[in-house]
Parts: sequence; C-alpha cells; structure tokens
Amino acid sequence: MEPRTRAPALGELALGIDIGGTKIALGLVDREGRIVQSEVMATEAAAGFERAVSRIVEASRELLRRAEAAERGVAGAGIGCTGPVYPRRGIIDNPYTLEGWSNCDIVSPLRRALEMEVRLENDADAAALGEWTAGAGKGAGRLVMLTFGTGIGGSVIVNGGIYRGADDGHPELGHLGVDPNGPACYCGIRGCIESIASGPAIHKAAVQAGFGDGREALARAAAGELRAADVVGPVQRSIAVLVWQLLHCFVPRRFVFGGGLMEEHFALLTRDVRKTISAATMVPTAGVELVPARLGNSAGLIGAAALVWQSES
Repeated sequence: MEPRTRAPALGELALGIDIGGTKIALGLVDREGRIVQSEVMATEAAAGFERAVSRIVEASRELLRRAEAAERGVAGAGIGCTGPVYPRRGIIDNPYTLEGWSNCDIVSPLRRALEMEVRLENDADAAALGEWTAGAGKGAGRLVMLTFGTGIGGSVIVNGGIYRGADDGHPELGHLGVDPNGPACYCGIRGCIESIASGPAIHKAAVQAGFGDGREALARAAAGELRAADVVGPVQRSIAVLVWQLLHCFVPRRFVFGGGLMEEHFALLTRDVRKTISAATMVPTAGVELVPARLGNSAGLIGAAALVWQSES
C-alpha cells in the first residue's frame, strides 16, 4: 500500500535535507527561500546507511512537530546528496565519500516514515537551485554554477529547472578537460579542471613550488608576489578555459562561483575570465555576469527544499 501523504496547501513550508560527507543539515524553508528552522548533525556514514536514515527521520519529525505547533503545513521534502545519486529511482550510490552507501534507496523509507512526497537530487544541483531561488542566481533565466573546494562541481539551471543528461544524469562539469598536458585525474583523463583548480591540486602545486600550502600561495598571489603568481596562473587560465567551454555549450546569462576557494579568492581566481568572454564571437556575451555565490553552506539546504516547489509546477 502506498503511504499516506500530506495534502499540499498554499503558504506552507518544505523540508530540506542536505547530506554531505561530514554533516547533514535539515531545515524548514519557505517559498522565498528563507530558513525558518534548522538542525545540523554529523553524517557518521560509517555507522551504516540504516542508522543514518533513522537519525534523519528522527530529526525531521522534530522539525515537522515545530511546524505543526506553529500551524504551518509542510508540503514535502527534498534531499540534496553528494553524488553519484539517481533521482528517478531515489538511489544514493556513493561509497567514495559515504562509506558503505552503495545502491541505497533513501526516498522510499523517508516517504513512508514522514508520510509525504520526497525528492532526491545531486548536491551540486541542489546548491545551484538554492542560489537560483534565493541567492546570487535569482532572476537569471539561464544559470551555470561552479563550486571550488576539495573537488569541483557544477550545475546548470534553465528557466528554474535543473539541466539533466540521459537517464537524469548529472553533468560532471568538474571533469571537463582544460589542459591535455595537465595532471592525471581519477576521472580518466589528464588536465580536467578538478586536477588543476581544486583545493588539493592548488595545495600540491604550492608545496612543489616551496610554499607551506595552497592557502599561503593564494594569499601571496593576491598580494602581488610573482613567485606565487606562477603557481596561481595556471589555475586562473584553466578556470577561464572552463568558462569559455560552458559559455559556448549553454549560453548562460550568469555564472555563479561558490565553494570555499571562491569565498576567499573570487577576484583572484576569476581574473582571466572576463577577458576570455570578451573574445567570444560565436555566442552573445553582452550582459553575461560573473558573481560570487551568496548563500554559502545554506545553498544546498534551500535548494533541496525548493525541489518541493518544483514538483508543483
């Protein structure tokens, strides 16, 4: 028997669940993208998938009780999770960063336990949807978001909808090739953007050049030190090549740059991008915007909740 679901109503909230390798954030979010209530807990992936589901259900029920006490209905729940994930089947298959989570159905048990509709998406897609809903992407009909941190991820939003590949596949923008002579990556090629411009890649290049770590090299490059600029230069050029490729593939109105590296060094790392865009002759470039993300760690939670509003359209 299908579980009973709560009937949607205007003005209600959505439950957002953002699952990462180290923490899980849950929150009640309104239609404008405002977080009304939230909770954060450690992921503890190694304790087992079933244990994680049990803890998510417990925390979600507490948030739902708060909503009911305030007489505010909850339309449904959305989950953003570090991938690979399979939204159509509700499956998480990511033993790489979630130890032991192979081919795990997270949607069905939450749907039963919470008695509401539940949707699943890749965390990068959820973050981009969050920025489109309430952050730096608001008002952009066509948006590309890129996040730079331990890895590099990205997503494309077209008129409020998440761009998908075959079988609802998530485009891996962090593994587009930008330098055929670059470092080898686990993705199968040399010189993808993640192998050059991610946090670990910058750290490795900085140490090889005699700096203590990547953070030191970036800070010194921002201050104008030439030796540090030699480390950061390939990163800047690679990001410009990446944006060139995405500009010609998707012709977006706005690029949003998120993640820890961009929060600290947006101007430095995007230095070459505007000049590269201005050289394009085959696609419209007037009015193309380059902006830093605004929502920080809340983007994934807000975007996960926004999946509920998408399901109504």
